[in-house]
Amino acid sequence: MPEQGIELEFVLEAADFNSAGEASSKIKRTLQQLGVRPDVIRRIAISAYEAEMNVIIHACRGVMRAEIYSDRTELVVDDEGPGISDVNLAMQAGYSTAPDHIREMGFGAGMGLPNMVRCTDKFDIKSEKNIGTKLSMIIYH
Repeated sequence: MPEQGIELEFVLEAADFNSAGEASSKIKRTLQQLGVRPDVIRRIAISAYEAEMNVIIHACRGVMRAEIYSDRTELVVDDEGPGISDVNLAMQAGYSTAPDHIREMGFGAGMGLPNMVRCTDKFDIKSEKNIGTKLSMIIYH
């Protein structure tokens, strides 16, 4: 694997459920091709998928970037949206602001952020009301 890293970038759009999961699937396939251990791939794929779905459910649009190095994968997700008014509350398992129609589709259980924290080695969130949210995650291989 090249030390300068492999960069992948995906544009995410609000309510684009037809494309939901494509970014995280492409990241997963790339990691598999590079021979990253399956348990590490699983943690990265879960983190990427949860972040991807949060943008599709809650934001207007966003960008997911994955930088894959020999020893780690860095995920950055930057969205334009309502922001998170209470990050500490949003980090609690089961807390969700997803509307009923999203829950009826099987999403919005309030486990996205807790799952990302559980699956990453380093996790950072910055959110500003009416501007958006930026997630930074690192998973070591």
